[in-house]
Amino acid sequence: MRWPQLAALGAVGTVGAGLTGIAAAFQFALRYRERVGLPHRSPIETSPAEHGLAFEQVEIPAGDRHLVGWFVPAEPDEAPKTVRASARSNASTATAEPPPAATTAADPPDRRPAIVVVHGWESNRGRTFAHVLYLHAAGFHCLVFDVRGHGDSPDETLPINVPEFAADTAAAVRWAAARPEVSAVGVLGHSMGGAGAIVAASHEALIRAVVSVSAPADLVRMTRKTFQMAEMRIPEPIATPLAWFTAAMLLKPRRHSVKDASATLAAGRYRGPLLLIHGAQDRGVPVEHLERIARAAVDGRGRQDDPGVETLVLPESGHRWLYEDAGCRRKTAAFFASSLGGPVAPEIAGERAAACVVERPPDPVYGFGALASKAPPRERTTMPN
Repeated sequence: MRWPQLAALGAVGTVGAGLTGIAAAFQFALRYRERVGLPHRSPIETSPAEHGLAFEQVEIPAGDRHLVGWFVPAEPDEAPKTVRASARSNASTATAEPPPAATTAADPPDRRPAIVVVHGWESNRGRTFAHVLYLHAAGFHCLVFDVRGHGDSPDETLPINVPEFAADTAAAVRWAAARPEVSAVGVLGHSMGGAGAIVAASHEALIRAVVSVSAPADLVRMTRKTFQMAEMRIPEPIATPLAWFTAAMLLKPRRHSVKDASATLAAGRYRGPLLLIHGAQDRGVPVEHLERIARAAVDGRGRQDDPGVETLVLPESGHRWLYEDAGCRRKTAAFFASSLGGPVAPEIAGERAAACVVERPPDPVYGFGALASKAPPRERTTMPN
């Protein structure tokens, strides 16, 4: 979101009592939707080829549009290895590892799980490619794509939010599941992509496991937070109802409801394996969002055979680049290997991912695209998305 533009709405927000009028609230919500409804694109600044990885550039059918993506097939396991890969360079080394777990007759050697990677708001497949690096090192096929209105995917004229991220995620999953070399599909999503992953999984049975990173619990809380981050001095008795009304107006052009954009409600419906990851220092989407989603997911699981809900909170991390933590990479890869039946034993997948060195983009942009700050590296993990 463009914070300088959103902050301009503070002239409306600071009038306090003036917002009690329905007409004023309506005008505020329309201006909010106009300023933050559509993302600003970030350029694609890398490719799998820069990291020495074979890939296909693909088009994924999604309703009346096609989404642009990269499919990065897993490497054969005849010579298992870990890869050192950097998002800033092409450097790579290989070191021997124990052989992978044996496959079964039901899961032949040429078939293995794929992970669909979903970026966040105003990001793209290149800026989230670090997830592909360590998941590929762990032995998974990977598909990373641009959500509509982002990267190289088509422009949109209507607002984009969690329901659109969910619909495009489901389309990407169906595309990946149809590949003959894919045995099962999991999804990893960040921020709005993390919320979209949970919503998609609550509807799409082909999604066998979800890792959701830094996801907002619901659009109302997220909208309320944007008021605070833009330093709008709106009294609380007005701010929360205004956030609900503004969120509803943001979703109205596509005929979605606030419930349709709620990762919390979706988590209560989804009963597959779920791992929620968050940074304790996240100022844009506080860790309380993880706690709310996790409670809903646990409450929605009443059968004995329902898988548990796992969480990982990183004490020193903020909203982005949680993948720089080796424990985060280890937990993610091991979770997918356990939930999807391979491609190797969970402990091996985890160690391969942890050994893969990944770095954030060299010139990252902060703040829902708009609180654009060139903060020193030590401050970067505390900045909101």
